[in-house]
Amino acid sequence: MAIESINPANGKRLRRFAQATRAAINQALDRATRSAAEWRAVSLEERGRLLSAAARQLRDRNAACGELIALEMGKPITQAIAEVEKCAWTCEYFATQAAAMLADEAVPTEATRSFVSFEPLGVVLAVMPWNFPFWQVFRFAAPALMAGNVALLKHASNVPQCALAIEDVFRRAGLPDGVFQTVLVASQGVERLIADPRVAAITITGSEAAGVQVAATAGHHLKKVVLELGGADPFIVLADADLDASCRMAAQARVVNSGQSCIAAKRFIVDKAVAPAFTAGFVQHMQALRVGDPLDPATEVGPLARADLLVELEEQVRRSVRRGARVLTGGHRIAGQGFFYEPTVLGDVRPGMPAYDEEVFGPVAGLIVADDEDDAIRIANDSRFGLGASLWTRDLARGVALARRVASGVVFVNDMVKSDPRLPFGGIKKSGYGRELASYGLKEFTNIKTIVAR
Repeated sequence: MAIESINPANGKRLRRFAQATRAAINQALDRATRSAAEWRAVSLEERGRLLSAAARQLRDRNAACGELIALEMGKPITQAIAEVEKCAWTCEYFATQAAAMLADEAVPTEATRSFVSFEPLGVVLAVMPWNFPFWQVFRFAAPALMAGNVALLKHASNVPQCALAIEDVFRRAGLPDGVFQTVLVASQGVERLIADPRVAAITITGSEAAGVQVAATAGHHLKKVVLELGGADPFIVLADADLDASCRMAAQARVVNSGQSCIAAKRFIVDKAVAPAFTAGFVQHMQALRVGDPLDPATEVGPLARADLLVELEEQVRRSVRRGARVLTGGHRIAGQGFFYEPTVLGDVRPGMPAYDEEVFGPVAGLIVADDEDDAIRIANDSRFGLGASLWTRDLARGVALARRVASGVVFVNDMVKSDPRLPFGGIKKSGYGRELASYGLKEFTNIKTIVAR
């Protein structure tokens, strides 16, 4: 079965690739194993030099990589180019900061010397999604490589060109053969890769169902795994919020990456005192969004990445409406070529509706009215997910205090949720476990080794 690259803006095939054979995968694993033994001995200074070179490669090819993202998964070109720049920044950040983060940590004991060291695990398999086809990979790869691990990338099957382009970035940067490799295999091949004794650990960003499968297989083989899964992120608007700012940012937070982001705001929980005003402003901003060709710099919302995702989104909206939700704007696919859906706001959203209970991957927002701030926090936490959350209030101290009560891995006060290489990123509950980025993510794929000398 071939792996195909489809342009979601028109449904036409861009390229077709043969899947890697079992022999080719075996060769890749052998190369990774050999390179792991050599790469761990390379100095942090040299690793940093090569990661900095990768950052330069990304910037030199920024426009081409951005266009590839837009063509292959439909991200608006302005956002796609920004994604590539963020990858370059992340490479530079870990290139300069990893040495201090990985330094031995002395611990006073009765011994002459006792300390903790951080040593690489070896070959890390990365099972990555299509929605941020460059960022998701570099978010894992930059810290993992700086920690002395080597990477084997199994990317989503609808972004094979992005997967190969990333491998080429590292090759051009001068990384030794086998330190970063892409293998083009379908999802059915993941279990065999996880089970292979040459793979030391696994990281996955994807759906809840995919995370369960990967975690089960990794657990069976007693291998470390980091899971970054789905989200139904709350966007909490309190009675004293700046409504102009919160309405404007609510629209941006919902349709980032055309609504196809784990940390895009999805459930908009509004204090009843300001619900009518917020609803009117939010709907107005959603209606003003420009939907169109992802290669047009003026486009704010592109197509969904695949035809099946559009069908699933339509069904989630239909089921929500059948159970009592009201369509305040949008609510339909856009006729013509490609996998486009109207920016949509659903009102009267309640438990039992997909717009409340599920991760809705697309430009569809669910509005929920809360009695007060305590009720808003209760609703925010009434989810099996716990990835990100956004909370809006003019009282910063109050916002921080309430943020502590929100059950999620990330909470932003008066801003939309975003990832940053300087801050740890990850979720709780069905959104997964483990952390990426910052020193916490850097150490996830290390052996935290205690050494005591008397």
